Amino acid sequence: MEVFFLSLLLIFVLSVSIGLHLLFYKHRSHFTGPNLPPGKIGWPMVGESLEFLSTGWKGHPEKFIFDRISKYSSEVFKTSLLGEPAAVFAGAAGNKFLFSNENKLVQAWWPSSVDKVFPSSTQTSSKEEAKKMRKLLPQFLKPEALQRYIGIMDHIAQRHFADSWDNRDEVIVFPLAKRFTFWLACRLFMSIEDPAHVAKFEEPFNVLASGLITVPIDLPGTPFHRAIKASNFIRKELRAIIKQRKIDLAEGKASQTQDILSYMLLATDEDGCHMNEMDIADKILGLLVGGHDTASAAITFLVKYMAELPHIYEKVYEEQMEIANSKPTGELLNWDDVQKMRYSWNVACEVMRLAPPLQGAFREAITDFVFNGFSIPKGWKLYWSANSTHKSPECFPQPEKFDPTRFEGAGPAPYTFVPFGGGPRMCPGKEYARLEILVFMHNVVKRFKWDKLLPDEKIIVDPMPMPAKGLPVRLHPHKP
Repeated sequence: MEVFFLSLLLIFVLSVSIGLHLLFYKHRSHFTGPNLPPGKIGWPMVGESLEFLSTGWKGHPEKFIFDRISKYSSEVFKTSLLGEPAAVFAGAAGNKFLFSNENKLVQAWWPSSVDKVFPSSTQTSSKEEAKKMRKLLPQFLKPEALQRYIGIMDHIAQRHFADSWDNRDEVIVFPLAKRFTFWLACRLFMSIEDPAHVAKFEEPFNVLASGLITVPIDLPGTPFHRAIKASNFIRKELRAIIKQRKIDLAEGKASQTQDILSYMLLATDEDGCHMNEMDIADKILGLLVGGHDTASAAITFLVKYMAELPHIYEKVYEEQMEIANSKPTGELLNWDDVQKMRYSWNVACEVMRLAPPLQGAFREAITDFVFNGFSIPKGWKLYWSANSTHKSPECFPQPEKFDPTRFEGAGPAPYTFVPFGGGPRMCPGKEYARLEILVFMHNVVKRFKWDKLLPDEKIIVDPMPMPAKGLPVRLHPHKP
């Protein structure tokens, strides 16, 4: 009997050994080829993903990049991230190369988990759906179209502050910033303004956002599983809204130009076919996620830095009060007002340089190519990092210093300031984000000064930067 069990044990050990050997062999086979960039590939499946993520959890995502640039004396290096062979492109030259070669040498890439949270009923990939969205959005998100939204943004901001900030001694900024940007997205994308209706979506969206970029294990209790459940709930609610909007359009109670939802319902493709309801629900779902998460992070860090730097706050306050005092009582902000907020926008840009809401993004090599003398094989994933230029002393002298004057005149050199990406895939909502950030700044400084309640609050990046406790502040209302 002992011989039998010993044989079973030997067979098990041998099987595991062979399995590990094959796994290592397969892992290393992805990194074979002449003249690849320098770098380490780490363990099978895991690669260097844990170190890549952990530097963000510790509040210093740039450390993963700069440590390897220093170690390999190269601004391109190989690694393994999210189970994929990858190369990191750092610096302005890397940004320029990736942004300039979109759909020529590289294309957008997302982990397969994204398709599970955002499934398309047409069975196309998230890349194909993103291309369709980029054709739909310009009409609504270009500056000329957004001009008519500024008054609506100001109206929502005033209601938000009345509901969530006024008559309070202390608030936690990050959840309130998310509430504001989400309310705006619901109003401008779907004409939903009732706070109770907006609140019905708010918590499921927070669950979805927190589980989207996590380990894609679809088991009860995991963040990824909760994200899938939340997306299904939201999609069901969106379909009810879509059905009602169809009725309103047919009865003349809604117009094609009132929001993105109406436009999607009436738009047709080259064959004259309308999008089906599930596709529209998926697209609106993606817009709502993209339309509020990054802006809420930027707004939170604006409040943080203006609390820490009173001289910056005073200059923003002076600019915003000059605009406020030039307007009749009760008149909403307009396009001309926003164009006068030059210093405020320079401050916002410096905030996004130091704490970029979009840390970076992945591309995929669609053919073999050479960059900086190194061979990049077809199929490799390529990562660009905002921090590789934002925190670089070569691009921004004294990079840790808060200095809005960097954005005066011609501003930073091309491809160095990239909070919205660049090239054909530059965030189509860049101008929308600019307006909602400036409208928020106008309303918050007009009402309050504030102090941080936790002077040494830790910053974590997961996947966006955020204060660990949400940035609690004490409010000091201005006297009438």
